[in-house]
Amino acid sequence: MSDKVLVRYDASDGVAVLTLDDPPANTYTHEMMRQLDDAVLRARFDDGVHVIVVTGAGEKFFSAGANIGMLSQVTTQFKYHFCLHANETLNRLEQTPKLVIAALNGHTVGGGLEIAMAADIRVARAGRSKTGLPEVNLGVLPGTGGTQRLSRLVGKAKSIELMATGRTFGFEEAQELGIVHEVWEAETHDAFMARVLEYARGFCPPAMASKAVGAVKRSVQTGAEIPFETALALERELQQQLFASDDAREGLSAYVEKRRAKFTGS
Repeated sequence: MSDKVLVRYDASDGVAVLTLDDPPANTYTHEMMRQLDDAVLRARFDDGVHVIVVTGAGEKFFSAGANIGMLSQVTTQFKYHFCLHANETLNRLEQTPKLVIAALNGHTVGGGLEIAMAADIRVARAGRSKTGLPEVNLGVLPGTGGTQRLSRLVGKAKSIELMATGRTFGFEEAQELGIVHEVWEAETHDAFMARVLEYARGFCPPAMASKAVGAVKRSVQTGAEIPFETALALERELQQQLFASDDAREGLSAYVEKRRAKFTGS
């Protein structure tokens, strides 16, 4: 394993920023995915973190996906375990009961889009960057959750068309398709990230009951994959946990007293 830092972790003001950092295209290797896995767990266990932001280093790429050079040199068995661990890592990101925002600062293709789709909200920097799942052009399919998450975002028919053609497209079209939530103008990466962080902090205490946001996420992410009656039971259990929280007491009291609630995330 390399000692090189491939995923930078920075946390302040309730937001943990996980930066994919392997220039020029921030492609991921097994080493990077292991560091991303560690960073997700670190943010999950940090009580001071309420929102997770995933982004790429530099002005041009969020991530161009898996490192093709690495894949061309390893065994078929390694490729299988590599995909399995990547799936487990993105599932962990998706199931972490904290809001995850993917800040798409540049090209977001292949496995890069697969990482982004495991986030809850995707915001993108306006420009000429492309996104899409072009793996068919390499004779393979999007193997890190792409076939499943894209179909859940845009529907089966559209997802098959996008993946079968392998075409890439701009963030504006991605927004029209429902893949990207917001596209923001920003002259520089720093300006884009400043806006992302301001947006992310809006989901943190004292303005927002982040525990409730996390419960909403868990109810939707898990509930969508299980029978309806079971999903309702999950919703009730999460609601009961929230009723016992300090933030629920504060929110209800603030409403009755006609004042602005000051949440703590507990």
